[in-house]
Amino acid sequence: MLSRAAIRQSRRALFTTPPTAIGGQIQIARRAFLSTESTTTSIPSSQTAPPPPPSQRQESTAARPDRAANSESADAAQRQQWGAKKEISDEIARNFIVKKTVHRKTKRLGSTIEDRYVPQELINHPPTPKDVTLELLLASQTHMGHNTAMWNPENSRYIHGIRNGIHIISLEQTALHLRRAARVVEEIAYNSGLILFVGTRRGQSDIVVRAAELAGGCHIFDKWNPGTITNRDVMLKGASIRMVDEQDRDISDEGFRPHLMDHRALAPDLVIVLNPLENHVLLRECAQEAIPTIGIIDTDADAARVTYPIPANDDSLRSAALIAGVLGQAGKLGNKRRLRDAKDGLVTWENDTDVLGYLDKQSRQGEQKRPRKTPRWILAGGKFS
Repeated sequence: MLSRAAIRQSRRALFTTPPTAIGGQIQIARRAFLSTESTTTSIPSSQTAPPPPPSQRQESTAARPDRAANSESADAAQRQQWGAKKEISDEIARNFIVKKTVHRKTKRLGSTIEDRYVPQELINHPPTPKDVTLELLLASQTHMGHNTAMWNPENSRYIHGIRNGIHIISLEQTALHLRRAARVVEEIAYNSGLILFVGTRRGQSDIVVRAAELAGGCHIFDKWNPGTITNRDVMLKGASIRMVDEQDRDISDEGFRPHLMDHRALAPDLVIVLNPLENHVLLRECAQEAIPTIGIIDTDADAARVTYPIPANDDSLRSAALIAGVLGQAGKLGNKRRLRDAKDGLVTWENDTDVLGYLDKQSRQGEQKRPRKTPRWILAGGKFS
């Protein structure tokens, strides 16, 4: 009976011991185990650690409401942040809807707002000859000439006046000569002529390439090699030539290869020069071969060097892009007219004399190789038995 009472008393003491005493014993054991000293620490089984003082318990119980308050404030701040983001998104949506509504109701009111200037617009989408206006020429800086001390007296008929010591080119003269040159380019393209665009200044490569692409011609943006036209049999030896029909289909493989191998290099039917001052050798060769030329003539250039002068500013890339683009569009219109008439059976060009001679020679050789029509051949139905 006494032993059982002692066991019950020890159990009551064990279960009535506060949790802090067990935790304190574990902490003491850990410190003893991790200590580097040689001493050992023993934990008595019958003694327990004293409970914490009342002041420490009051501090622990007071810290719990503080942590709860901090967590509640953090949640409130997060909810406020999400609410602000939602309000901003709702405001953006409302503004977008209001903008669309106003645009839908007022898009037919007021004046038309023109597009802004894009540097590549004149190259990629040049205007047609009928779209050329004085405002467009003025915006493209075609009226700006050189200093009055550098002028050529022969260009006095193209000069409108003087401003700040600089000659101003008449835009009426520029528009008139540009339309005339565009008409020449269109008719040459309509008659299946070869057009050459030349621009050797810095920045003119894209301009001449695009203009030649529109007109279906050729282009040069490098230095002109002297003798390319007058001595083309040597300079252009080995250049590829092809034969086309009225629909611009390649028919070189239809018996024309021997003739093309012996054919001399072609000369252009029209040369368009964007900077005549640097290409006077080219203009001299064209004059020697009776090839018409079109050139941009500034106030310091000689208009007598080209066949169809266009008085304009040759130093501005925007001016050169406008003029070359208009001439390229004119060549495109001429090619469209020629192909449309060719579909209807109207061919606007004739074969060269050497091509006609080659065709006659081929027809005569074909007649000589043709078998004679003997009675035996006729009775066999066109075949020899």
